[in-house]
Amino acid sequence: MRFKSRCLTQSVGFTLIELLVAITILGIVAVLGWRGLDSIVRARQTLNGEMDQTRGIQLAFAQIENDCAHVMDANMLPGNSVLTAAGSKLLIIRSVFEDNLPIRFQVVVYSVADGVLSRRELTPTRETAVLLAEWQSAAEDLDGTPSIPLQSKVESFAMRTWKVGETGWRINGEDVFNAGNNVTPANSSNPPATGSKSATLAGLEVSMQVQGRKAPMTKIFLLGAN
Repeated sequence: MRFKSRCLTQSVGFTLIELLVAITILGIVAVLGWRGLDSIVRARQTLNGEMDQTRGIQLAFAQIENDCAHVMDANMLPGNSVLTAAGSKLLIIRSVFEDNLPIRFQVVVYSVADGVLSRRELTPTRETAVLLAEWQSAAEDLDGTPSIPLQSKVESFAMRTWKVGETGWRINGEDVFNAGNNVTPANSSNPPATGSKSATLAGLEVSMQVQGRKAPMTKIFLLGAN
């Protein structure tokens, strides 16, 4: 008697519990991956914002540096200021050099309003009377010249000046007193020097605090470097 063997095939697969466990693990991995990606995107956005902010501050400082380098010689306007750093406003009379034209002078104003540092420049001129009139109108914000925004979210804008022959920084006020004028501003921290005192303004320090930064960015500019 011959027996015939049969090959029994058995199906292989996943149980419902195994599928649920796999789906759960995939869900956890997806959530972790999403959180990691979200943190990377947020960090990148923050970094880009800080870089844009730093770039804006650097451009503003570069513009101030250029104006300070071309500040007008104070001896050309006896008894008048060519630079005033008071409060959050900076006024400079700078030299303007253009091809095939004589040297002219213009008033440049930096000011902070509603948290925005802006710059405006008046029309260059060679007439002393016109230049002094423009200086006065700019000091009173009556010139009507359009401003160019340089930096937003400015919380504070402080300045100090340094004069040759003195031993400390001046804070605010009319900081240029030309040759022969030895009057010291009432709000100056420097008492009148004995003997001859230089009236040469040598440096300007600008400190700008921008929202979101722990400390202000400060830079010192040489005056009349060019």
